[in-house]
Amino acid sequence: MSTTRDSSVSFDQTDTRSDEMNSTIEQWIDDLVAGVDDAQASEEFQEWLDVQSRFHDYSYRNTLLIKRQCPEASRVAGYRTWQEEFDRHVKEGESAIWIWAPIITKQCPECENSPSYHEDSDCEYDETPPEEWSKGLVGFKPTAVFDVSQTEGEPLPELETEAAGDADDLVPALLDAAATLDIDVRVVDAAEWEHGDAKGVCKHRTLHGCQPVVEAKARSNQADLAVTLIHEYAHALLHFDVDDEPERAKREIEAEAVAYIVGRYFNLDTSGSAFYLAAWQDDDAESIQERLGRISSTAQEVIGTVVDG
Repeated sequence: MSTTRDSSVSFDQTDTRSDEMNSTIEQWIDDLVAGVDDAQASEEFQEWLDVQSRFHDYSYRNTLLIKRQCPEASRVAGYRTWQEEFDRHVKEGESAIWIWAPIITKQCPECENSPSYHEDSDCEYDETPPEEWSKGLVGFKPTAVFDVSQTEGEPLPELETEAAGDADDLVPALLDAAATLDIDVRVVDAAEWEHGDAKGVCKHRTLHGCQPVVEAKARSNQADLAVTLIHEYAHALLHFDVDDEPERAKREIEAEAVAYIVGRYFNLDTSGSAFYLAAWQDDDAESIQERLGRISSTAQEVIGTVVDG
C-alpha cells in the first residue's frame, strides 16, 4: 500500500485493513508535520480542507481516509443505501472507499465495553445483566462506502439547506446563529471602523457580559463579509481564552481553515485563502491531530447552527 502524497491508496486486504487505515492517517499527519514549512504541505492541507467541506459532518479521520482513497469524492453512501434510498447501483468493478463507522451496542455501565469484551476484561460489574444495559459507542469498524461517481441510476435529488450558499442570505443567517453560538456580534459601518486594515476582530469580553465579541467591518461584498464572520466566530469558539501569543498565531490557521470549509459548504468562493503551515513547524503529530480535530468539529458546529436556523 502506497502512502505517498501524489497517489491514492486502497484497503483491499481484510486481515490488515484496520491497521492500514490507522497507519495511513498517521503517515499523512507525520508527512504534514515534517513538511509544514513546505508549499506542498500547504497544498496537501488545502486539499484535505476541500474534502472536509464536502463531508463537514465527518470526523477528520474519515475525511483523511476519503482524501487518500478518492480525493474527488463528493457524496458517499453504503452499497445498500445507494440501492434502497436513491435507486442507484454501484458500477461493476468499483473499489470501495473504507471509513470508520461507529459500533453501537449494549455497553457495560462500568467498563463501557460490549458484552463480549466485558466477559474477557477484568471488570467485575454484575449489578444488572447485559440484556438490560443501555446501548452506547463501544468502538469503530471499517465500513465500505462508494462515491456517487461510482454509481449509476436515478438522478440525485437536489440538496437544500436553509442558507443555500447565497451570501445575501448567509450573512443574516450567520448573524442569527451568533446567539446560539453564544457570541455577541456586530457589523460596524466602515466610517466607524476602528481596527485599521483588519476586516474583523474577536475582542475580549465586555465588562458586563461573558460572551466573546465579534466585530466585522461592513462592506458591499457580502460573500467576503460572510467569510470574515465565520473566521471570527471560529476564533470566538476556539481561541478566546488562549493568551499565549505564539499559540494564537498558530491558531490563526485554524480559524482560516474553518472559514474555508464553511464558506465552501455554502458555495462561496474561498479560493483566495492561503495556508502557511510553517507556523506549525514546531508541532508534533499529536498536536496537529488536535488541530485537525478542532477545525473539523468547529466547522461542523457553525454549519449545523446556520442550517438548523
